[in-house]
Amino acid sequence: MATRTKLQDVDPDMATESLRALLSETGIVFPSLADDRASPQLGLVVLGSIRADVAIRLADVIRREGREREH
Repeated sequence: MATRTKLQDVDPDMATESLRALLSETGIVFPSLADDRASPQLGLVVLGSIRADVAIRLADVIRREGREREH
């Protein structure tokens, strides 16, 4: 099980780049992926908009990962 990290322990820019790299490994690109510089105290990452086919591919990756963890 993944450990939860406290908000103050996570750098939004690092989180954004980590997510970008992981998505890239699966061939998925979120064109608008960025850390939210307008409200740094919240530590938000903006996922932005993606095409419907990318959303389906992302869902497939998440579903497949969930099934692998069950076994």
